[in-house]
Amino acid sequence: MNVRSLQLVAAAFVAGAALSAQAADFSPGKSTDPWLGFMNVTELPSNGGGYVFGSGWGVADLRAVFNDGASTLTLYPNNINDPSPFWYTPEGQPGAAGNKNMDAVLYIQPADGTLTGTTVTFKGTVVSNTLTAAHISKAFIRDFAPDYSSFNEAAVELTPGAFSVSLGTAPDPARHVQYGFYTVGPCVWFTDAGLFGSVVISTASASVCVGDLNNDTFVDDSDFVIFAAAYNILDCADPSMPAGCPADLNKDQFVDDSDFVLFAAAYNELICP
Repeated sequence: MNVRSLQLVAAAFVAGAALSAQAADFSPGKSTDPWLGFMNVTELPSNGGGYVFGSGWGVADLRAVFNDGASTLTLYPNNINDPSPFWYTPEGQPGAAGNKNMDAVLYIQPADGTLTGTTVTFKGTVVSNTLTAAHISKAFIRDFAPDYSSFNEAAVELTPGAFSVSLGTAPDPARHVQYGFYTVGPCVWFTDAGLFGSVVISTASASVCVGDLNNDTFVDDSDFVIFAAAYNILDCADPSMPAGCPADLNKDQFVDDSDFVLFAAAYNELICP
């Protein structure tokens, strides 16, 4: 089958695919975006790891710092300026050990129902990660039950370079979808905070050209041939798949209708920025 024939097949198929598959992509935004904060506090594993409490916190209280001028977001381990032994051992002072594990969640929650039955992707770029082994930071997507009693999650650790995480959400408009970052580890005394490192994430607008599968800065017939060769509901986790699975545009580990919709939107001889 020649390229023109493939184009005709695509034109006939895309209308049906657009109705049966959806995708929503998000990237880190600025401080003016509707970011929210939540803190989950647990005992240290050495003390049993039991849940203590969880509540909404201000973004700044999470130790999440936006610098819109520099297009960065910096995530720090959490510190509590309270010397109580509840928080520190033996008490708050330079060199004290944190006595609680802090799970600082920075997130955006779009309106309920807007991401129902959708493949949601959250992606961006990590500039640096200097956290010590005491803390870990991840990008995540969570799909909560209507009463928040449980959730499905996809998450990736924030290592320098590009990150991308995707999750297919349940077809229930009463569920709540969130995406963002969380940093987990013991609280640290504020004078020692610099010893535990940080994660810097770029908030600059990404230049995306999802359909350029051969990296020639165009989305054209040659990319269509590559996509058509892969488009048969392939499982990218299959060891026989080519490295990278480039036609998996929404990074859900399959080349399927969702990817076709994304490719069809890009396929019009676009010049990539």
